[in-house]
Amino acid sequence: MATTTATVGVLAPPSLARPSRSLWSNAWWKLRRDKLTIGAFIILLILGALSLAAPLFSDYVFHYRFEQQDLLHTYEKPTFENPAYLLGSDEIGRSQVVRLLYGGRISLTVGFVAALVNLTVGVSLGLSAGYFRGPLDDAITWVITTLNGIPQLYLLLIIAALWQPGPLTLIVIIGLLNWTGISLFVRGQTFALREREFVTAARTIGAKDRRIMFRHILPNVLPLIFVLAAIDIGAIILLESALSFLGLGILPPTPTWGNLLTNAVSYFVRAWWLVVSPGVLIFLTVLCLYLIGDGLRDALDPRLKTH
Repeated sequence: MATTTATVGVLAPPSLARPSRSLWSNAWWKLRRDKLTIGAFIILLILGALSLAAPLFSDYVFHYRFEQQDLLHTYEKPTFENPAYLLGSDEIGRSQVVRLLYGGRISLTVGFVAALVNLTVGVSLGLSAGYFRGPLDDAITWVITTLNGIPQLYLLLIIAALWQPGPLTLIVIIGLLNWTGISLFVRGQTFALREREFVTAARTIGAKDRRIMFRHILPNVLPLIFVLAAIDIGAIILLESALSFLGLGILPPTPTWGNLLTNAVSYFVRAWWLVVSPGVLIFLTVLCLYLIGDGLRDALDPRLKTH
């Protein structure tokens, strides 16, 4: 009897191992313990909330409109005495902090919506090419190869000459020019998944192609698509900033972080703070998106062991 009791005491310690669960449950469990990713997500949410609330801050906090000029207060240095000049003023006396808030609305909207267009086109064409193969795959691959072979800057110069760039135009252009990478990734994954046993079983019981593609194959590709989406949003924000810097993006007086940076470069020596503030916001936003993408990759990779 004593031996039995001792054996039970040794063999039945409280287990510290976490029971195995679904991919999404494991991913959420990992993300909650990834302080760096959670911190990046919180910072991104704060930046998004501040940008969305730009009209409220303009009317009730700073009492200054983004297009309002004051030639008596040009190149004001950052000061706490007047909230409107918290981050200084530009060459015609416009409040830098108010213009940054409004610029964030445009830059973040372009980044997120263009990435959504990018994902919609890329995932749909990649799934179709990888699943049906044959002539459809050849046609889509030819389009991707052609687009990748044309210098993007050359295309953007032509588009800027034909149409005046605006937020909607830029979203459509960037979304329709940057889907090729995601499409190739989804196509490759679909090639591998369409030969798996669960797809063969679905075909055997009479499931239609659309159901197999969107109910069986797509959910298996979706986790890595989320990672690519986070990285793509950051890349698109950088692209919008670069285009605005080159004069091919959204033009003043509509503020974006990119054209605010462009305008400030010409008087960097006189008002360096006008260059630093949009640069820091672009850097911080893109860094947070890359950290979120890296955290999602670690959380959604089933090959990484959960402790």
